[in-house]
Formats: sequence, structure tokens, C-alpha cells
Amino acid sequence: MTFSLSLSLSDLLLMLPEIVLTLWVCAILAVDFAWPKLPKIHIASLSVLSLVSTLACLVWLDLSHVTGALFRNMFVLDRMAIFFKIFIVAATLMVVLASIEYIRKFRFFRGEYYFLLLMSALGMMFMASANDLLSLFVTLEFSTFGFYVLVSYLRDDLASNESGIKFFILGVFAAGLLAYGISLVYGETGKLVFSDMMGPEPTPGLIAGYLLIFAALGFKIGAVPFHAWIPDTYQGAPTPVTAFLSIAPKGAALAILLRMFYIALATMKPAWVMILVAVSILSMTYANIVAIAQRNIKRLLAYSGIAQIGNVLIGLAAGTKMGEDAILFYLLTYLFANMGAFAVIITVGNLIGSDEIEDYNGLNRRSPLLAFAMLLFLLSLAGVPPLAGFIGKLYIFVAAIKEGLYTLIAVGLVNVVISMYYYLIVVKKMYINEPTDPTPLRVPGSMQAVLYIGLAGTLALGIYPQPVIDWVVSATLMFSNLAGSIAHAAPPAMPGG
Repeated sequence: MTFSLSLSLSDLLLMLPEIVLTLWVCAILAVDFAWPKLPKIHIASLSVLSLVSTLACLVWLDLSHVTGALFRNMFVLDRMAIFFKIFIVAATLMVVLASIEYIRKFRFFRGEYYFLLLMSALGMMFMASANDLLSLFVTLEFSTFGFYVLVSYLRDDLASNESGIKFFILGVFAAGLLAYGISLVYGETGKLVFSDMMGPEPTPGLIAGYLLIFAALGFKIGAVPFHAWIPDTYQGAPTPVTAFLSIAPKGAALAILLRMFYIALATMKPAWVMILVAVSILSMTYANIVAIAQRNIKRLLAYSGIAQIGNVLIGLAAGTKMGEDAILFYLLTYLFANMGAFAVIITVGNLIGSDEIEDYNGLNRRSPLLAFAMLLFLLSLAGVPPLAGFIGKLYIFVAAIKEGLYTLIAVGLVNVVISMYYYLIVVKKMYINEPTDPTPLRVPGSMQAVLYIGLAGTLALGIYPQPVIDWVVSATLMFSNLAGSIAHAAPPAMPGG
């Protein structure tokens, strides 16, 4: 028996962004190794250039409507995959810019820091195109390896070491759940590709397998009850790494969840909708209530991120194309607002050496830019018009209303009010309380770039969202048509389904 693998130029085009980023990563590592005394600002500049080049490739592929599949449908490039890759690269670019001043506190391995960021981004890009269980496992672990090191990068900081150990232990546990779940699903279906797995009657082994896979992916997105690692890890990790963890892995995992639920589990929709509704309610309610008691700004945003995932799961529970479109749009609003808020935290933490909320007293008098930016970012996360978060939540809620998920919407609206309370606590300290130290705070140029990008995205998506809505609608069109045809062609998997 012989096995041959041949790739044409048109096939390689489907992996062009990954190839470009891989070549850049190799070049950056070689430069850092060959010239160890080279100022690390040049490594940062090369990292930015690599991400901009990759982003340009993705935009070109999207505008050219290049789609296809490789390796017997294990790797898929459609417009939805391109969207998630753009999301991941954009998040990584903002994190690299936000890290330039921060890593000055690192005593060693400053160049390797950028290498690990880019390698994690590369793994998540492959996750966005993963279309089978095997590539899901490989790409997920590929993207996570870098985070194991990044989270504990502050070697002399006990909190960073503790968070790294917790993240590693729970990450390995989640990987075990994923591997066992994949083995159960493969044992029941004999298939690995998502589009080949739908149709069979649900058996106890198949249900258990999918639940284990969902639990492992729930760990990646930080949904309750798989969230235990988030507060301590977010607080102890270097703040740019915390920002990266709070955004990019969630997008990559949601790309997998959409393919799994909409295609592989299309015939089991009544069952997984109930699970998603329960997880969404738990995530929103638990996280928002616990966030009220937080005194550390990074822990507060950790619980805020858990609550935001609860909102995203509302769109996933809708199980429709509109719900899918709403998820993609909501992720963009979350990218700008959350990354912008972390940019403020990184700047303040660098300048005053603290992440306690009390130290934000009188921030408006020390830096009007930082205070105003933080105000808009928090209000967007809360869903206040006319900011991007309001449109994102509205889009999500309308998708759920159309499917009759009224209880879920009621809980979501209550949680919007709760989140508003603890966001406004921070706003009150910035604008009403007197500063402990009135010394003005200087915002570095690279951090100003991140703040202005976040502000522009938060305002533009709130005031004029239509072009971006049109983009996400077209990005999911082909994928939704495939999922719909599978759902209609397959025999019912549940009584009355």
C-alpha cells in the first residue's frame, strides 16, 4: 500500500496566512538567536510586521473569496475561518503593541516572549480551520503550550508561578477530557470529520463523548462550571498575557464549537440548546454577582469575561444563522472594549505598580486619556448605547428572542443591570474620588496606539455597525448553508426532533 500527498500551488494558497506567519516566526527566532544583544524593540517591530503581513494575506483571501479544504477535509478555509483568523491576528497585534513597555520589567527572555505569542497565535489560526476531532486536539494543544510558559513568565513573582501551575494542571486535565471524549465519539461513529459524524442515533457513549469535548472547550472559553482557573490565572499572569488569554483563545474555541454544534450535532439541537441555556445562565449570573466583591481590577475583568461568555452562549443557544452572525459581531465588540480596558490596566500597573481598584482613585486628574478610555470601554462591556457593546448585546438578544428563549433573555437583562453596578464602581473611583498621588501619568506611544484602536472600534461599531454586520453575515453564509443542508438531509436523531 502506498500513500502519496501532493499539494498544488492552489492548495498552498489555502494555508498562505499560516505559511507567512511561520516563516516570520522562524526569522524572528533566528534574529534573536544570532544577535542576542539586539534591542528587543526591534524584535517587537518584526513581530508587528509579521502580524500585519499575515493580516494582509487574510484580508486578500477574504476579498478574493478563496475557499477550499485540505487533507481530506481536516483543514477547511471558508470565510468564517478567515473571520476568526483575522480576529486572532488582530488580538495578537494589539497584545504585542501593549507588551512593548511592559516587558522592560523582564530580566531574561524578552525576545522569546514575542516568539511564544506568535506561536500561540499560529496554533489558534489552525484551530479556526480545524474540521475534525484529530486536528482539533492537535491544534488546541499546540496553541496552549505557549500559554503554559507565558502565564508563569515572571519567574520571581510567586503569584505568576502559582497561576502558571494552576493553569498547567487544569489545562492538562482538560486535555485528558478532550482526548477521552474524542475516543468515545470515534468509537461510536468511526468518523473524525465533523460533517461525516452527524446522523447516528445518540448512544450513552456518544453523548458522554460530546459532553467531555464540550467540557474541554468550555475550559478554553472560561464558561461556568469550567472557569475555576480564570480568576487566579488572570491575576497572577503578566497583564498582556492576561489580555491575550481573555480574547484570542475564546475566539478559536468558539470557531470549533460552531462547527461541532451546527454540523456534527445538527440533528441533536433540542438537547444541546438546553445545555447551552443552562451554562449561559450560570456563567452570567455567577460571574456578575462575584465580580461585585472584587478589589483587584484584573480579577474583576476575569469575572467580567466569564459573564461575557455567558452572553456569547446566548447566541450559540439560538442555533440559527442570526445567532451565529451575532456571535461573530459580539466578539469584535468584545475585542476592542476588553483589549482597550486591559491597555489601561497595563499602563496604570506599569506606572504605579499596582492592580488594585483603589489605586484608580482620581485617575481622571492624573491622566484624562486613560480615564476617558476606561470609561468608554467599561460602558461598552456593560452594553450602554451608542457604544459597540450595546449593538452586540442587542444582536445577541434579538437572535434568542426569535427562537423563543425568553427566560434566557430575562436573565440576560437582569445581568446587564448587575454588571453596570460593578463597572460604575470603577468609574466612580476614577472621576469622583480624590487621587492618593496626584502625579500625572504619561502614556507611552505604543500604548496610545492600542487605546486609539480600541476607542475607534468601540465607537465605530456602535455608531455605524452596518458594514461590519454585512461582513459577518457574508462570512457565515456558506457555512450556514452547509449546516442547514446537513440538518435537513439527516434523519431525526431524537424522538420528535
